[in-house]
Amino acid sequence: MRAAFFDLDKTVIAKASIAAFGLPFYRGGLINRRLIVRSVVSQIVYLHLGASEQKLARVRESMLTLTKGWDRDLIREIVREALEETVEPIIYAEALDLIEAHRAAGHKVYLVSASPEEIVQPLAEHLGVDGSIATRAVVDADGLYAGEMEFYAYGPFKAEAMRALAEEEGLDLEESSAYSDSYTDLPMLEAVGHPVAVNPDRVLAKVAREREWEVMQFTKPVRLRDRVSVPRLSITATAVGGAAAAASIGAFVAWRMARRAQG
Repeated sequence: MRAAFFDLDKTVIAKASIAAFGLPFYRGGLINRRLIVRSVVSQIVYLHLGASEQKLARVRESMLTLTKGWDRDLIREIVREALEETVEPIIYAEALDLIEAHRAAGHKVYLVSASPEEIVQPLAEHLGVDGSIATRAVVDADGLYAGEMEFYAYGPFKAEAMRALAEEEGLDLEESSAYSDSYTDLPMLEAVGHPVAVNPDRVLAKVAREREWEVMQFTKPVRLRDRVSVPRLSITATAVGGAAAAASIGAFVAWRMARRAQG
């Protein structure tokens, strides 16, 4: 079975997901105004300069320190309550189109992100995809974050998790696709037969040119509720109409894959 793996930040959504939840965490009494300002500054740097191993390492360490002692159930509650107002307006329409096309073609779809699973999994459910690979923190017996990491979904670890998932679910990675914006996700892109650079940073854009990978630009954030309903008929329509729509979208995905194979 084929699958499609989507990085989250700057690929499915237009912002860094952790920074996007700064205000809800503030309203929940978890962080102060100074940390919100730092999150905005970090977001600006990330959008314009991209990610790097050093930057991500600093973010990881600061997040472990910041969240130590937080109640995991409270975080889940805040994220789910704020998901619509926080993340929905910054989802790329182009990403939604691709997700729907892959699903209509019968492919499994997964979000793959270094962000915490408490953010990624609710978003995966909100988008109606099959699952997610995300960072997991160690939680103590009281359900509080221990300031340590159980699994960091970053770089080569993303690819390892994808291969483990493929073995468990019977996925054919050589026939599958992956989408990401960052060169730090090269292992993720190299793990599949159809890698796609989306809004690539400078290093990934260079690699994509050298390897003749497909490059896509996502530019149109849109709310799910504001989308035209026709593309979504492939999933929700009646049997006859839905089958026709699914066939046309599935053909589009197949055409794209065949075109890449010929190139």
